[in-house]
Amino acid sequence: MKILVVTDLYPVKENEPATPRTIADFVSGWKNMGQEVRVIKPNFLLNSFLRRKPYYKSGIYGEVENINYFFPFWGDIKHKIKTEFKPDIVIAHMPSGILFADKLEMPFIAGVHVSDLEVLTNPVYSFYFKKALERGYKNAKKIACRSNVIKEKFLKLFPEYEPKTFVCYSGIDENIITQRKWSGGRKILTCAQLIKRKNIDKVIKACDKLDVELKITGEGREYKNLKKLSPKPVFTGWLEHTKVLEEMRNADIFVLPSKNETFGMVYLEAMASGCITVCSENDGIAGIIKDGVNGYFWRDDIIEKILNSDNQNQILENSYKTIINYTRKKACENYLNQIN
Repeated sequence: MKILVVTDLYPVKENEPATPRTIADFVSGWKNMGQEVRVIKPNFLLNSFLRRKPYYKSGIYGEVENINYFFPFWGDIKHKIKTEFKPDIVIAHMPSGILFADKLEMPFIAGVHVSDLEVLTNPVYSFYFKKALERGYKNAKKIACRSNVIKEKFLKLFPEYEPKTFVCYSGIDENIITQRKWSGGRKILTCAQLIKRKNIDKVIKACDKLDVELKITGEGREYKNLKKLSPKPVFTGWLEHTKVLEEMRNADIFVLPSKNETFGMVYLEAMASGCITVCSENDGIAGIIKDGVNGYFWRDDIIEKILNSDNQNQILENSYKTIINYTRKKACENYLNQIN
């Protein structure tokens, strides 16, 4: 199958700190399955500036073509495309990707993220983007929601699209999966961009009352504010992916009470590394993590309860049984099976 992926959620270069690799992982997985894949990254410059994304000139960078537009894909958008490719299907993710794909006059899949829900419900976007995005969903052959939680929220807005809507969950590299026993350790890890919606301040305040070691991996504009809350946490700054996985394997509990997560690969990686994993209820990964079964939902006293419970070996066993079903290979196969 020839697949054209259209999204602005794609790293032009390796190790871009602000760009998740979730869609790039699908691309590499599909290529390993023998599919022919090309990537176009349509970049609405104002949106890119507001989101503080790295800037690149229009052009082809390895496997991805970056195309900059001053206006949100008005008029003839195709004249700028240099990639010569006739796909069987277009897979579009993020609002800009869907708006762009809808003008290509090719069959396409619309991938729904938290950003889509924001455009649909925030009055700021109602003038142009909301109507254009709704038209994109109507024209899409299928709609791929990035998590069970997003699918539920999307279908509340558009119940008529349920027959063509499915979940395209992400997966982790099966080689990083490890199984551990609970040691009763007190090493707490959180890993995220240091911004308000990640709620890392809550983790700091909860840990400050306990005899634990808290390590915080990441960087962002909330760093100075978080640093003022307590002298106890160790801030590592941004780390390469392999180093993050090392930190996870050294930790006992991974905590991230983030809000408005599309999916949250970091939670899967924490589970794969043998951590007791804590997430927010009704958000992102919550469709996979089940409270008190294979992980926990965040509450202000949850870390203390984990440390004082004797049930953690069973939690880790259930977590392992869950994570082996969420490998990158299985996620890529699931996505293509839904298309086929």
